[in-house]
Amino acid sequence: MNANLAQILDSAAEAHGDRVAMVVEGGETATFAEFARRAGAVAAWLGECGVVPGDRVALRLPNGPGYLAAYFGALRAGAIVVPLNPLLAPPEVAHRVEASGARVVIGDEPLPEPSGSAAAMAERAPGDAAVLLYTSGTTGAAKGAVLTHAGLRDAARNAASVLAYAPSDVILGAAPFSHVLGQSAGMNAAVLAGARIAVPGRFDPPRALAEMARTGTTVLLGVPAMCVGLTAAARESVVRPPLRIAHIGGAPLPAEVGAAFEACFGCPIHEGYGLTELSGMAAAQPVGRLRVTGSVGVPVGGVEMRLRAADGSMCPPEAVGEVQFRGGTVIPGYWRDDAATRAAIDRHGWLSTGDLGRVDTAGNLFLVDRTKEVIIRGGYNVYPREVEEALYAHPDVREAAVIGVPHETLGEEVAAFVVLEPGATPDADALRAFAAERVAAYKYPRRIMYCESLPKSPTGKVLKRALRELT
Repeated sequence: MNANLAQILDSAAEAHGDRVAMVVEGGETATFAEFARRAGAVAAWLGECGVVPGDRVALRLPNGPGYLAAYFGALRAGAIVVPLNPLLAPPEVAHRVEASGARVVIGDEPLPEPSGSAAAMAERAPGDAAVLLYTSGTTGAAKGAVLTHAGLRDAARNAASVLAYAPSDVILGAAPFSHVLGQSAGMNAAVLAGARIAVPGRFDPPRALAEMARTGTTVLLGVPAMCVGLTAAARESVVRPPLRIAHIGGAPLPAEVGAAFEACFGCPIHEGYGLTELSGMAAAQPVGRLRVTGSVGVPVGGVEMRLRAADGSMCPPEAVGEVQFRGGTVIPGYWRDDAATRAAIDRHGWLSTGDLGRVDTAGNLFLVDRTKEVIIRGGYNVYPREVEEALYAHPDVREAAVIGVPHETLGEEVAAFVVLEPGATPDADALRAFAAERVAAYKYPRRIMYCESLPKSPTGKVLKRALRELT
């Protein structure tokens, strides 16, 4: 049986053909049937370009109709989609294109219009790669997580189920489709459920609030920073969208932020926990289940969870350990990187997250800390070494260390401690601009602190714990 994920768009077109599938700020709309035709045209065009099943097709597109058509068109052709965040700097884009071996890169140029018959649906097995989502490890080396057709379908089904998506729902499409949350729980789950996606031009809270009201948005998928911005905007406006639920992840949600949002919008916040390596949601608070404050919920369908202590033993309830998952949505590995795959997934299929947590007697997961040094800024992962390498490229920088520091709206902000070469003059603005040319806009350090030396262990390792004590 053909397991091609693109079939969910064909099924939506058959069941909901003339219903609007997406509305974009400014009024542009498209139906499920129109999207299916557009995807068919993209698939046919890719075939004319010589793309065959298994080839990689990179997408460097913002959220919108073009992304959905290109994504499902490439899948229909049997290609492996390589999503590229439009915020990535040129060197980051070049690395991902080269590492994936992408044959075609689809950017902002107009996509082919439907004409004639659509390309046939390519045959794909459940375990075949559908998407390569690049995520950096703690070393800063970008790794392509291999998301399969079956894994993505199951992840979309999980999201639609736990959040009770229905064709009457309008889901805010602000989370990037190039990110696992926006792609899996947003775009794919909406198509699977026949729900509508409302895409704002950019997430400016006052404008987003007005657009959510105009489109009748019922579901917010986002990060804590969105809750802060929308709550502040709502204090200056009487406009309210008909939200029924907000699913928030990507960073810890402060209790005060959640309470203020719920009081303002009259809808519950359901915290969740997702991973690229799990094709989307790992744990969530399902609609209809008693919500537990501070918890990211319980494992979603088909996913097992365990907590492992440092000595390798399994943790009892309330004990802190590393969170691990196993199930059909776990990736089979990283693209052409056996060493990284072995380090993350054991021979029994258990994925090590690098996150510490505890589970109560009812099975609710509480995240405690991160064993990795990843910084989560406004829901985006920032890996210190990537930023450090950009800073080290500056001729005046002798040493650099990057950490995350608390931020009231973003969760964490990127901070850099810098030791200059002798005779160099400190210029934080110039150094920020230098870094911004080399990494994505959400990665470069907003805070730069100059120091004479970095604290180090006897072996020469920078003691980032000591740096955090200085902030």
